[in-house]
Amino acid sequence: MDLPVNRFKAALAKGERQIGFWCQMADPGGIELLAGAGFDWLMIDTEHSPINHRSVVPLLHAAAAYPVSMVVRPGSLDPAEMKKLMDGGVQTLLVPFVQNADEARQAAEAVAYAPQGIRGMAGLSRGARYGTIPNYFARARDEICLIVQIETQSALDDLDDICATPGVDAVFVGPADLAASLGYLGEPGHPEVRAVVKDAVRRIRAAGKPAGFLSPDTGYAQEVADAGANFIAVGIDQHVLRQGALGLVSHWKG
Repeated sequence: MDLPVNRFKAALAKGERQIGFWCQMADPGGIELLAGAGFDWLMIDTEHSPINHRSVVPLLHAAAAYPVSMVVRPGSLDPAEMKKLMDGGVQTLLVPFVQNADEARQAAEAVAYAPQGIRGMAGLSRGARYGTIPNYFARARDEICLIVQIETQSALDDLDDICATPGVDAVFVGPADLAASLGYLGEPGHPEVRAVVKDAVRRIRAAGKPAGFLSPDTGYAQEVADAGANFIAVGIDQHVLRQGALGLVSHWKG
């Protein structure tokens, strides 16, 4: 068996915009439904959900039959957790709360085998297709996509060096924590936060890296897309479900 191609990473390298959807509900049926909806990528969030590395693999199974790329956000910059996810078959990781170039370097080391990194070797993992991929250890990093998430003033201050860190494939701007860091707690759509987000995206693109963003607000997402973001999550499963339910209740009981 050959090493699976990371279609998401390849599309970003070609400059193709990738539209995604954020998943926080640990239900394989829901993932299967969304995988067939036409999104380019789905993001499984283990940072702010009950999902953990054990429940990620069944979600990957649910999406495997569909032409959608799977991205997973670990709970933190934790090389042990990231290793388990990659051994489980995850090829794209979105590492949260990276605040400086040193942390970006640590993330890059976590997704690479020695001598470039510290990823532990496990030849019979699902990621290695249980030992059936020729030269897996030498080739695995080619199809790993490392996205670092910036969401603090500290990260903005060090953004140029973060983008220049070897091994960082893309940079994602997280609006909620960034808003809090800037003094606008609970206001990710505040005009000053929007301006900072768009400026960060322009800086990331100027540095030659793909830039990502999440917002269920279509207008906000479009503004950031127009600023240059080329992988954008445009909805969150819990938000879409709740808004749909509230709409029905409003119609029938309002």
